[in-house]
Amino acid sequence: MSILRADSSGPGRFSGAAPSPGSARSSASGRQGSRSERPVWEEPPTLVGQTAKGTTLGVVMAVILVPIYSIVLTSFSTQHAVNVAGGLVLVPHGLTLNAYREIISGGVVSRALVVSLTITAIGTLLSMVVTVLAAYGLSRQGSFGHRFLLMIMIITMFFSGGLIPSFLVVSWLGGYDQYWALIVPSAISVFNILVMRSFFSSTAPELIDSARIDGAGEWRILWSIVLPTSRAVTAVISLFYAVGYWNSFFNVLLYMPADSEKWPLQMVLYNYVTQGFTMAGTGTTGVGNYLGHQQVAPLSLQMAVVVLTLVPIMLVYPFVQKHFTKGMLLGAVKG
Repeated sequence: MSILRADSSGPGRFSGAAPSPGSARSSASGRQGSRSERPVWEEPPTLVGQTAKGTTLGVVMAVILVPIYSIVLTSFSTQHAVNVAGGLVLVPHGLTLNAYREIISGGVVSRALVVSLTITAIGTLLSMVVTVLAAYGLSRQGSFGHRFLLMIMIITMFFSGGLIPSFLVVSWLGGYDQYWALIVPSAISVFNILVMRSFFSSTAPELIDSARIDGAGEWRILWSIVLPTSRAVTAVISLFYAVGYWNSFFNVLLYMPADSEKWPLQMVLYNYVTQGFTMAGTGTTGVGNYLGHQQVAPLSLQMAVVVLTLVPIMLVYPFVQKHFTKGMLLGAVKG
């Protein structure tokens, strides 16, 4: 079909010629070029600015990655390599798995690893159940007493009973030297509840109203509508709770200081690496232990324990990292 256009030869005259493909491509490229142009208020990048940004990022990455590299390499190093380096190893001089064989065969670390995984799994599940239920109830405007309960919870963020009253309450309830004392006192985070409540409040009211029209109750709405649309914040809060339980050792110092067989991995790490105690079952002294014909360095054993504490979180984090920006900001920023 031809396109009618005004002819410059005179008024009222039209031409039936179609625009050429070259002119169409040039106009399209012009539109794309105008879209990619930098806004007038934004300054173009300079060589100094780009260099400074690259240098800063490089320094930050080095500060983060070099210690991790050194810890991992030292855990695989022999006594000779540690002696040559004078401490943490940066250049490999013979690698071995003897440190990992030693701590696993001793039974202390493997048992502590199972305890830590169990506490983290049960604690995260309990915390998420309580957090989701509390956040959903506080996000419904018609729920009974939600403003009063919300105010009480916010007050607890700034004022608490203190360490000694908490210890007395847990001990009076029979939690001393019990595993539940490592989970229940830290099962709820008001900050996480507020973040999830804000996210639940942004759920489209049309979805909830249509579900109510179809006869769905509050439990069905929470399970079938609110939670599926809030996977990002659920993943982020779950990771927060899991990391908190995994890294916790202070509750062990309070409620389970004597029975080393019940200690989680972080408590073993605290006593063996930070305090310099001898790990039971390994027979390691300050001069090391022999496994086969090679001497296992105490520093290699300590760094091997550190690596074992880092691996689970490093394996989980990449699967949750993509939800961080959406999960933490979408429910909090309103525009």
